[in-house]
Amino acid sequence: MMKNKLTILIVDDSEIIQELLKLCLKSLGHSGVIVNNGEAALRCLEGRQFDLILMDVTMPVMDGLTALKRLRTKEQDGPDRTPVILITGHDLPSDQVNYTAAGADGFLSKPIQVELLAREIHRVTGS
Repeated sequence: MMKNKLTILIVDDSEIIQELLKLCLKSLGHSGVIVNNGEAALRCLEGRQFDLILMDVTMPVMDGLTALKRLRTKEQDGPDRTPVILITGHDLPSDQVNYTAAGADGFLSKPIQVELLAREIHRVTGS
């Protein structure tokens, strides 16, 4: 049961995944803002607060793990911490350990399934 409408930053270089995530979020009652790499995500986060970030691990310009580590470093200076769910095609146990160590709150494997997305969003945010 959804408690709140979330504003979610979608960070992925694939237009197909971007649109899929945006449609999935809309069906769950949330809204999404799309950027296509980690560097663009960090710029976007400088001027705006999001309830959650869905971020691909593998992208050009700046990958998701690098962006996540930089975000967590910036957040050490302030009171707010934005939850991040990494989206990946790599979901081995060793990958999951690396994602958690980098500061991820959760992760989803591709292909994206709306039920699993909804469950992970709820687990991470409570909404």
